[in-house]
Amino acid sequence: MIHPTAVIHAKAQLDSTVTVGPYAVIDEGVALGAGCVVGPHVHITGQTTAGANNRFHTGCVIGDAPQDLKYDGAPTRLRIGASNVFREHVTVHRSNKLAEDTVIGSHNLLMAHSHVGHNSVIGDHNAFANGVLLAGHVEVGDRVFLSGNAAVHQFCRIGTLALMQGGALISKDLPPYCIARFGFNQICGLNVVGLRRAGVTVEQRLQLKKLYHALFRSGLNLPQAVHAANREFPDGPARQMLDFIAVSKRGICTSAGATGATEDSE
Repeated sequence: MIHPTAVIHAKAQLDSTVTVGPYAVIDEGVALGAGCVVGPHVHITGQTTAGANNRFHTGCVIGDAPQDLKYDGAPTRLRIGASNVFREHVTVHRSNKLAEDTVIGSHNLLMAHSHVGHNSVIGDHNAFANGVLLAGHVEVGDRVFLSGNAAVHQFCRIGTLALMQGGALISKDLPPYCIARFGFNQICGLNVVGLRRAGVTVEQRLQLKKLYHALFRSGLNLPQAVHAANREFPDGPARQMLDFIAVSKRGICTSAGATGATEDSE
């Protein structure tokens, strides 16, 4: 199960069912669960733990030191769940301080050349297309889709079932269920297809549509719109969107206007 050219540290912890391909390097602090497959020329390093059935394709670098000038060489950590796919040349960096970890959940697909920066926390069932870039301290919910070459500034949050179009750039928080359009910090409607696939009911989708228009199309500034909406949307996905906005520290991406709203119709 281990190619003779692979270099595996004697203290690395690999389940007996792990497969390791040619010229892979697995360092001392690594622990891999059952059924993991490590492809050719993969480097897994640092204090990195991965659950069962993760697949690391050719040229991945997983758990290397953070790209942070403040990093002092501490044995910081990367924690990976189960059943993730890391395609060719994906990079995921461990955290920059012992008090926090970089975390990848389970059932995520990270396509070729995508990058997850230090201290980021990624949920479950997400898909990042080729060239997606997440800076340090980014938080991503569940069932998020980031299209090719989308880029996320450090400390931003992306809510559950959000979507970024190809080439979209954000330096503010992207609310749950919303679509970030190509360009900078603009949203253009709700991810209705994703909502349907996730089993969100028609009634809940209609509530989200009503909330979206109240927040981003009413003509009120966002704090005013949120204050008014808090009385009208006490529960469900609409409440989750309001709660996400309420704790934002970087501000919220704004609507591109009516001409850009092509995705929020039932």
